[in-house]
Amino acid sequence: MPNIRSLNKMDFVKTVPNREAKIEEASNKDAPSVDTYIANRLAKALHPSVQYLKIKKIIPFDANTKTYILVPDGEKTKELAYFKAGSYLSVEVDVKGLQITRPYSLSSSPKESTEGVYSLSIKRASGGLSSNYILDNWKVGDIVKTSAPLGTFTYSPIRDQKEVIGVAGGSGITPFYSLAKAIADGDEDCSLTLIYGTKILKEALFEKEFKEIMERTPKFRLVNVLSDEKLPGMETGFINAGIIKKYIPEGEYSLFICGPQAMYKYLDGETPKLGLRRKDIRKELFGEVHSPDKCPDYPKEKKAGEFDLTVHIDGVTKIIKCNTEESLLVAMESSGIMVPAHCRSGLCGWCHSRLIKGEVYIPSEVDGRRMTDKIYGYIHPCVSFPLSDIELEVPSFKH
Repeated sequence: MPNIRSLNKMDFVKTVPNREAKIEEASNKDAPSVDTYIANRLAKALHPSVQYLKIKKIIPFDANTKTYILVPDGEKTKELAYFKAGSYLSVEVDVKGLQITRPYSLSSSPKESTEGVYSLSIKRASGGLSSNYILDNWKVGDIVKTSAPLGTFTYSPIRDQKEVIGVAGGSGITPFYSLAKAIADGDEDCSLTLIYGTKILKEALFEKEFKEIMERTPKFRLVNVLSDEKLPGMETGFINAGIIKKYIPEGEYSLFICGPQAMYKYLDGETPKLGLRRKDIRKELFGEVHSPDKCPDYPKEKKAGEFDLTVHIDGVTKIIKCNTEESLLVAMESSGIMVPAHCRSGLCGWCHSRLIKGEVYIPSEVDGRRMTDKIYGYIHPCVSFPLSDIELEVPSFKH
């Protein structure tokens, strides 16, 4: 009799298709469709497998930042899925035949989704394959394929405190813009003090919009922190524990952080000075890991190299090349293998795959696997780097 360790979890992926096939084979063809049940219709509306959106308008902030106003395409997607402020969309992008996915936070409010509008505010990233392509090529009328709203960087009255201190850097401001609007709309019952770091005020996104929100509600406050400029009424330097302490409310509060990786790493040394419980510190997606050999826990005895990567997906086996400098997900995408992936940060689990053979390095700071995954040999290819030849069983990308 097999024990639990001998079970192949990927076999359970076939459960739903097998069930649907059995239902189709059933003799009672007059049975009501599952869509007749309200709960099923609601689940489908909130969590569609894919959304097809049309670019209705493009609002430029500067040469490197634009906001894209998206609406349903009207054919494959009739209405937008609702979301909580702080959610993101995983966007499929075809870059010269190379199909990739990238997560972008929604800058629109939940209320706007009920009016048929999403907004994505995208900033050019140095060497960013997706952001550069989008900013240089997306135009009004284009159809964009995305996921349903995803993510856990959202406010929860069960988990989070009524007072929220938000810390944002660069384009990390977008989920906070969505949250500020949700507070003003009455869709979230919390207060937000947003500490926003930029080099100069001219680079601060949504400055005018934030001021309008402050006029609408006393529950929102903006604090600008400028590293390269001194202006009256604004903080100077980098966001640190000292600056955060100036704006801490009386009583308990939650700290939400979203920004570039460098900011996360710096604040990791600052947040312990605040004396917060771990549950009261929330971070948005870390993002793709680059230069893994520079991570503190990288096995220094391992040398850079190229390896064979054997991929089992959709009943097909492919052998491609991979190397220590790029994640297994990037290696597969570069070879034309479409893998389900959304967050690209080791958290969402969509690329959850079985490591049949080989050794990988996973940075501890982005290892979002459960203990059972580690026991039974499952990894997230988006944050896994090869240290030897690898054999993987990967879930299907089919919607």
